[in-house]
Amino acid sequence: MNKLTSRIDKERLLLGIAAPLLAIVAALVITALVILATGKNPGPAFSDMLTYGFASDSQVYILNKATTYYLAGVSVAIGFRMNLFNIGVDGQYRLAAFFAAVLGGALTLPGWLSVLLILICAMGTGAVWAAIAGVLKVTRGVSEVISTIMLNSIATAVIAYLLQPGKLAQLQQGGTVVATKPLPSSSHFFNIDTGPAGELWGFIVVAALVGIAYWFVLGRTRFGYDLRTVGQSESAAAASGVSVKKMVATSMIISGAVAGLIGMPTLLNDSYQFSSDFPTGIGFTGIAIALLGRNNPIGIALGALLWGFLERTTNHLEFQGYDKEILGVIQGVIVLCVVIAYEVVRRYGLKRQQQRVGAELAAQVAAAPMKKQEVA
Repeated sequence: MNKLTSRIDKERLLLGIAAPLLAIVAALVITALVILATGKNPGPAFSDMLTYGFASDSQVYILNKATTYYLAGVSVAIGFRMNLFNIGVDGQYRLAAFFAAVLGGALTLPGWLSVLLILICAMGTGAVWAAIAGVLKVTRGVSEVISTIMLNSIATAVIAYLLQPGKLAQLQQGGTVVATKPLPSSSHFFNIDTGPAGELWGFIVVAALVGIAYWFVLGRTRFGYDLRTVGQSESAAAASGVSVKKMVATSMIISGAVAGLIGMPTLLNDSYQFSSDFPTGIGFTGIAIALLGRNNPIGIALGALLWGFLERTTNHLEFQGYDKEILGVIQGVIVLCVVIAYEVVRRYGLKRQQQRVGAELAAQVAAAPMKKQEVA
């Protein structure tokens, strides 16, 4: 039996390596065909992407973008581990960033205390907004997909209503931009000076801590075990004494709290205020990154870095004469290839495991009569 277990573990490791390699190869082939279809040569395009993407200033840009994308991926992954589709991350993070910016602009406290209160406000806002969908699901059976889509629209409307002069915003830059009151310099988060390459956002440290907490809580605590159990089988979890409704609501709240942090790198390290051009769509990007990372904290980090790399390099390709839509094509192809590759490998691995277990059991059954004869 030990030999069988060892053999299965080795195959599982090989299949785990084969899945991303298969996805990368398939994505490269399909992307090359797409570029060829536009009348361009994919060879120079890939070469230019690698050269430009590994430049020092590009690396800083990618890390800064990946900080935001990583938080989005973790927020979505928390719901995925519970078999919940929190598609409302985008609305949760934008609403959280807006109210955090309003609070930060009004504070006159010491810098470290202001930053702490801004983070608490952001996480609290995101948690409350996500809790609405969680409560609707456990009390009325409303699908979290439907409720969070509607909450995204409501969040957009609330921000549009309040982001006006005379309400919670004011005219900026010569009366051409409407934004919240800028954060005082004492409330800015620290940046890491990398010289000519630019400044690395210090919030990357917070993102790393969130990833560690995600790994520890879900993989090393009873709460994480219960959460994963409910995600795999609600009936089994209920039979073991776990409150399914409580876990659903709690996971939505935690997902929303992490979503509240998504806009903080931009707010505290870059823009220092919330305006009409504050980044949108990052919540939906987090869905793709969580899928790429298979809900694993390290996988999500790699997916966030890949997304930042593609964004940086494909935008550069536009200046080289390539179609600007190539970014969306590459991102979509990669997500599809990863999902398909992992599913193909998973099914193959399950089939191989069943075959080996069946063969081992058959061998044991065949050997049983011979042992009885020897004893006799």
